[in-house]
Amino acid sequence: MKTILTAATLCSLLTASTLAFAQKADAPPPPSSADNMDKLQDFKSTGKMNSIPTIPQDPQKAADIEKTLSHIKLPAGFHISLYAQVPDARMIAVGPQGVVTFVSTRKNKVYALTDRSRSGHATEVKEFAPTVEFKNPNGICFSKDGFLYVVEQNRVLQFAAAEFFYESPDVAVNPIVKQGELIPPSEESFNHSARACAIGPDNKLYMTIGQPYNVYPPSKYDMYYKDGLGSITRMNQDGSDREIYAHGLRNSVGLDFAKDKSLWFTDNQVDGMGDDIPPGELNHATKAGENFGFPWYGGGHVRTNEYKSQTPPADVVFPVVEETAHAADLGVHIYTGKMFPKEYQGAIFSAQHGSWNRTVPVGARVMVTKVKEDGTAPEGSKPFAEGWLNSNGEYDGRPVAVAELRDGSLLVSDDFTGAVYRITYSK
Repeated sequence: MKTILTAATLCSLLTASTLAFAQKADAPPPPSSADNMDKLQDFKSTGKMNSIPTIPQDPQKAADIEKTLSHIKLPAGFHISLYAQVPDARMIAVGPQGVVTFVSTRKNKVYALTDRSRSGHATEVKEFAPTVEFKNPNGICFSKDGFLYVVEQNRVLQFAAAEFFYESPDVAVNPIVKQGELIPPSEESFNHSARACAIGPDNKLYMTIGQPYNVYPPSKYDMYYKDGLGSITRMNQDGSDREIYAHGLRNSVGLDFAKDKSLWFTDNQVDGMGDDIPPGELNHATKAGENFGFPWYGGGHVRTNEYKSQTPPADVVFPVVEETAHAADLGVHIYTGKMFPKEYQGAIFSAQHGSWNRTVPVGARVMVTKVKEDGTAPEGSKPFAEGWLNSNGEYDGRPVAVAELRDGSLLVSDDFTGAVYRITYSK
């Protein structure tokens, strides 16, 4: 029986981690991935490595990135700079203690970024939990009490006290959803496999789960509805009491909770219908069980060809904001800091990764959406930081996610450049 990681075990975990780091790794041959997980769950050293791979911060690459950033347009008073070079940087989780920031990838790495000198730039970038074999660990988020969650394509991992364990190659880990038990293994695909996650005001773990098709066939509907493909799913932080919170999504890769406890999320919509339809979506979920329209609607009020002959549900919740078609709306963050002017308090910042199938490319920017108390956004979404799509129609960067540091500055990840940027404000 595996040990369950709870807040009550943190003291023993810290001791176990320290002892594991101190053990020598010179006797047995490298263990298998399964052996690694078994040992890490029992707070034992894997013996696989005794140092952590670090990411060099190349001065020439840094200079090239700063040159690109000099062309990024921001509102008056805002400034953008390079925070760290992070290969394949995707989602961002800022530690609640302010010790370290974690950045995910869609490959097999998670990185830990530390600004030890409080300089506004990471002074160290290294792999997190390198003896864990990650599989598309895109979804990453923290609980308020310091548990880090990594949501892979078909597994959910929990790391207790990750801000303090990250100095060791071996990190205590608990698979709260085992490999192959998040979605049916038969539905695993390279398409729409990146998850996003957040801890809700009810202290549950919420995660987006995309469905693998452009538009899935009617024969798949019952299975997908039951198993949560094309949904936002929630569960207790130990993996129990899993349920579908929102249906009718195509491929959401960004979500965050507002002060009023409601949930905002983006959704990427159907391809192959033309340059300008259907729109991307910024959605607002106010209660459990709402249906957001896919597969009957391909985006906004645009019907899909595959389901055009079917009558859609009467209770479909349409997006609050219809975004530019095919801009690939991904990460979402609702601003809670004090550094930015008052007009940005409670505003939604979201990343547009940029189009891949449009004759004239769009996106590659950070958007801002100012929401009224009634949940409407009459001005829609406006560009906040743009310029990564240059005048030649080429990408100099592709933003993925937005997160907030404790000082109120924003971090923006970019998996094309392999970087994390920092946006600050000063009068």
